[in-house]
Amino acid sequence: MFSRRLFSTVLLAVATNSLTPRPVVAARPNVVVILSDDQGWGDLGVNGNSNLSTPNIDSLARDGALFERFFVCPVCSPTRAEFLTGRYHPRGGVWNVTSGGERLNLDEKTIGDAFKAAGYVVGAFGKWHNGTQYPYHPNARGFDEFYGFCSGHWGEYFDPPLERNGRLVRGRGFIADDLTDHALAFIEANRDRNFFCYLPFNTPHSPMQVPDRFYEKFKHADLKMRYAGEGREDVEHTRAALAMCENLDWNVGRVLARLEELKLSDDTIVLYFCDNGPNGWRWNGGMRGRKGSTDEGGVRSPLLLRWPGHVKPGTRIGAIAGAIDLLPTLADLAGIRVVSTKMLDGTSVAPLLLGGPDADWPDRRIFSHWNGKVSVRTQQYRLDASGRLHDMTADPGQTKDVSGDRPEVAKQLEEAVASWSRELLAGSRDDARPFPVGYRAFPITWLPARDGVPHGAIKRSAGAPNCSYFTNWTSKDDSITWDVEIATEGRYQAEVYYTASAEDVGATLELSLGERRVLATVVEPFDPPQRGAEHDRVKRGGESYVKDFKPLKLGVLDLNKGRGSLTIRATHVPGRRVIDLRTVVLTLVD
Repeated sequence: MFSRRLFSTVLLAVATNSLTPRPVVAARPNVVVILSDDQGWGDLGVNGNSNLSTPNIDSLARDGALFERFFVCPVCSPTRAEFLTGRYHPRGGVWNVTSGGERLNLDEKTIGDAFKAAGYVVGAFGKWHNGTQYPYHPNARGFDEFYGFCSGHWGEYFDPPLERNGRLVRGRGFIADDLTDHALAFIEANRDRNFFCYLPFNTPHSPMQVPDRFYEKFKHADLKMRYAGEGREDVEHTRAALAMCENLDWNVGRVLARLEELKLSDDTIVLYFCDNGPNGWRWNGGMRGRKGSTDEGGVRSPLLLRWPGHVKPGTRIGAIAGAIDLLPTLADLAGIRVVSTKMLDGTSVAPLLLGGPDADWPDRRIFSHWNGKVSVRTQQYRLDASGRLHDMTADPGQTKDVSGDRPEVAKQLEEAVASWSRELLAGSRDDARPFPVGYRAFPITWLPARDGVPHGAIKRSAGAPNCSYFTNWTSKDDSITWDVEIATEGRYQAEVYYTASAEDVGATLELSLGERRVLATVVEPFDPPQRGAEHDRVKRGGESYVKDFKPLKLGVLDLNKGRGSLTIRATHVPGRRVIDLRTVVLTLVD
C-alpha cells in the first residue's frame, strides 16, 4: 500500500518553515505536456468515438495510464492557470479570457518556475493565454523559450503572425504543425539535458481551419456517433473539428517518433489533456454540457500519461483528479521540490500512477467555476450550478436530481460550494491591474487592441477582443487608451502597427502619457485585404479576420515610473478615416 504522505516529494513550505529532505532520485525524467484547445473528452478513439481515428494519442493510454474521471475548467485560460500553479484559477486572478482578465497574478509560482529551479531547460510552444506583457509573459514565468502567441485565440492558422521570446515572427504553414516543429527542435537541442516541453495547441478552437489532407476524409463523412440533443449539432462544424483532432493526433505521433529516434522515450513522461469541453454540440459520451458549462460535459477531459518502465501499460485510474493536480504530480514523479508560500489546491496522484490502488484513495471534492457558476464533484456525486444533485455513477448524463433521496449529501455539498465561493470569488472580478511596460530584462512591450479601450466611433473588427484590431477611426474626437504602469524610467521608442488607404495618407497621430507626447504623420499607404476566410471550413463566429499591419515609428517618449493612461488620437484627419490599428509597441531603449 502506498502512503500519500510518505511518497510525495512535493513539499509545501509556508513562509520559512523547514522542509523534509526529499528522496534521492537517480535520474530525473524529461517531461512533455501536450494540451489541446476546445477538444472534448469524446473527441478521441480511446474514449469510444468511432467517427475519427487517434491512434497516437490513444497509444499513451495503451502504453501508460488513462484517468477515467479527470476535470478541467469550462474555458481556456482558467485551465491553463490551474495547470501552471496547482491552484484554483480565481486564486491567481484569472477571471476572464481576454482584456487582461486572463492574466495570472505575478505573485503566483508556476510549473515552469519549479522545473527551471530544478535545473531543467523549459520551453513552451503554442497558446499561452495567461498574460502578454512582461512579467506576465511566459519568459518571466519560468519558460526559457517561447514560440507562439499569448492571446486567447488567433484569427488565421496558415502562416500566422506569431512571436518568439517577444519578437514578432511569421509562422510557417499550418499553426499546429509549426508549433510541433519548434517543440521538436527544442527537444532535439536539449537531448543531453533534462527538459520540460509544454506544447499547448490552439486547435480545434475556432476558426475551423485545417489542411486539406485532413479535411478530405471528413468533408462528406457520414458521422455515426452524434450528439443526442434534438437539432443542436452543427454537422459541418463537427466534421471540421474532427479533422483538426486527427491533425493533432498526427502531430502527437511526430513527438512520440522523435523521442524514439533520439532514444529518449524511456526517459520521458508524456502527458496529454484538454482545456475544456467540446466547442460544439457533438458526441461526448452522453454527458450534459459543453464548453462554457460547469456540468460534466463542459469540464471532463481525457488525461493520458506514459512513462515506460514506471507507469504500467494499460493502467486505468478511476479516482477523480483535476488540472490542479498536474503540477504536484509531475513534480513528484520527477523528484522535484515545490516550495511556495501559497497553499496548493491540487494533490499528487503519483501513487496511483505508480501502482497504488484506487480503493485506498480518499474521496475528495473538485470544484468547477466559470462566470459565477460553481459545481462540485466528488467520486460519486456532482452538485450542479443550479443546486441539483446527480449520482454520476448511476446517472452519468445528469438526467435526475437525487437531492430529495440524498438530502444530507446535497446539504454538505451546498455548504462546500458556499464556503468555496466566499473564499475564492469575493471581489474576483474587481480587476484594477494595469498593463505593465518597461522591464530591462524584456524591453519590448506589446499593447494590442485586445487590451485597449476605444472611445468615440472607434470599434473592434469583431465582437471577440482577443484577435481584433481597431477600425472605424474617423475623427479627431476619437481615441484609444491603455491603462499602463511604467516600471522603468527611461526613453521609449514608440511604434504603431497600422493600415491606411491611399486617400487617408497624411493623418497625424499623437501618442501621449501624462505630459509626454510624440507626433507622427502617416506618409505611406498600406492597405492589404483581410485574410482567413479562404481557409475557413465553416463560417466563423466571433473571431476577427486578420490582415497584415505595417509598423510606423512615432518617436521617443521620455517616461517616468508610474501609472497612467496611454492615449492615441489623431490631430489631423485629411481623409474619411485615420488608420486601422493592431497594436502599440513601446521599447525601452535606454
